[in-house]
This record gives sequence, C-alpha cells and structure tokens, in this order.
Amino acid sequence: MPEGSPVNIGELLLVPFTAGQRVLGMQTKLHRWAAADPGRRCDDLSNLVADPAFLVTAWERVSGNTGARSAGVDRRTVRSVTESELGAVGLLEGIRADLRARTFRPLPVRERHIPKAGGKTRRLGIPTVTDRVVQASLKLVLEPIFEVGFQPSSYGFRPGRRAQDAIEEIRKHAREGYEWVFEGDIAACFDEIDHTALLGLVRRRIKDKRILELVKAFLHAGILGEDNIDRDTHSGTPQGGILSPLLANIALSELDHYFHQLWENHGNSWTRARHRRRGGATFRLTRYADDFVVMVNGTRDHAENLWDEIGTILDRIGLRLAPDKTRIVHIDEGFARPSHDHVVKLRSSPCVSS
Repeated sequence: MPEGSPVNIGELLLVPFTAGQRVLGMQTKLHRWAAADPGRRCDDLSNLVADPAFLVTAWERVSGNTGARSAGVDRRTVRSVTESELGAVGLLEGIRADLRARTFRPLPVRERHIPKAGGKTRRLGIPTVTDRVVQASLKLVLEPIFEVGFQPSSYGFRPGRRAQDAIEEIRKHAREGYEWVFEGDIAACFDEIDHTALLGLVRRRIKDKRILELVKAFLHAGILGEDNIDRDTHSGTPQGGILSPLLANIALSELDHYFHQLWENHGNSWTRARHRRRGGATFRLTRYADDFVVMVNGTRDHAENLWDEIGTILDRIGLRLAPDKTRIVHIDEGFARPSHDHVVKLRSSPCVSS
C-alpha cells in the first residue's frame, strides 16, 4: 500500500475506498498470474483472505447487501453487529485472528424456504454474518483466478454479465442457423453438487491447503432446518451463501468446457459446414447459472442425442437433468431459458431474420 495509507481494520473502515483499491490491485495481479499460466496452481493465498483490506471490503459488501437484515443461526444481523460494544471492528479483528490461527469454523446455515412460481418453494441456506464476511473475502481471492478459465458461454453470477447478454447470444446463434434447442433444467443443482468432484475442480487451480480447508469447511458446515434439527451436508453448496454461485460455476464449467471442446474439434467455419453437409451437427451452449440451452445446427435427432451426452457430463459432478422440465423445442416455439424471467421467442424478434 502507498506510504501513509491506513493498514489496520479500524482505519480502513473509515476509508473503505482505500481498502477497495488495494483489493482491486491484488485481484488484477491474481488474474494476470492465472492467465499467464493456465496450468498454475496458486499458493500463498490464505494471507489475502485474512488481509485487513480484503476483510473490510468483504464487510462493505455484506453490510450493503439486501440480505444484511437476515440473521443466521446465531441470530446476529449486520445492524446488531454494528450496534454492539465491539462493533464491526471487533468482528473483523476476531475473524482475522481466527483465520490466522486456523481456528475459524463456520456455523451451520439457517434453512429458509421462499415461495416460487407455481406454489413451490426454493430452499435457501442463510450463513451467519461472520461466515458471510469470510465467504465474501474468500470469493474476492478466488474469483479472479477462476474467471480466467471460465468460457464466454457462461453468464450467470459473473462480473459484467447479464441475462440479457445471454439472450442476445442465443439470438445470434439463431441467425446463424441453430434452430433446434435443448432446453436444460438441472435438478436441485445447489443441493446435489458432489463435494469430492467440486473440491477436485478447485484443486486444479488452488494449491494453498488453508484455502482448500476453508472451502471444504463451508461445504460441510451443515444446515439447521426450519424444524430446528441440525443436518449434515454431504452434497451441495447452500443457495444463499456468497460463495455458492462461484462454486456452482466452477462445477458447471465442466459442461461449458465440453461444448467448447466439441466446437473446437469441428475446426473452422468451412470444416463445420462440411461436417453438417455430411449429416453431422454443430452445437452452441449458453448457460446462465444452472439454467442452460444448447442450440443445434442440425436435426431434432441430433438434439435428442444430447440427453445421454449431457447426462454423462453432469453425472461426473453429482448432478442430473430434471426430465419433467428438460425439453427439446424448435426456435419458432419459443422457450424460457437462460433465465426463467425471459421467454425467448426468436422468430418474433426484429433482430432475427426468418
């Protein structure tokens, strides 16, 4: 940090912009190092998670989030922390000490069901404020490293990417002749991701044992049900945790990489056209979190064959398609991916030629 800059948590909380600038500078370096060597496994990262600037930036994000009023199993909220005798400074200094001493242990998340369309509910897991801060700091460190390897076809929970961008990509593929759509729905994605497979994917880029221990601890933290019964978590990453979207993207990048490699294997535009003339097909994936579509330049049969291919890929990470929600449609029919809030009717769009 520049000479004269605040270096402790109390001072940084008074000037969070300074903390944010330091974090951004370090993230830029992490991104650059990861991009320079795609096979590199990053080490010596745990000190960053416990760094005052990272913790203050994490606190700013947690306290400014719409979930700041939600309490975890300890019943503490952001407001109750700030109004306590030790305040945010005391909380962050305690977190820093526990992280450095390797004594930090996350508490179970608090289960909460929120209504969904159609009368169903979505299960959320609400971590404590303390755990949210550590997850946010951990995400600040991990995200720039993993972003390097994510495919452009992935849009959900990524910096600078929106559902509308994914829809525009789908429209582009439609203009290029991709008329059959495999509309994929993954059953209980956040509840069923296999921990062993996920940790294996994290290890591909992370060597630091303390970081791996933290990720594993959050995965195994357990859940306190609405019936006040504690349950172990043998799979999944709780929807509602700050780290969960990144971990889900790491797992689901297996699907992204498969279709990217399939695209690359078909060579250039000329060889792809020749492949299709000979009765083959080419595929373009667009994924938004756990919603995805695969657009097919070929026949309905080619789209039908994707059931087994995609099922095999998902099985490697403990996931499966929901047969009652997964379907194959023609673009003239319209479909509701990549976000359930958007029904895509490609032929009716002025951007798509008929």
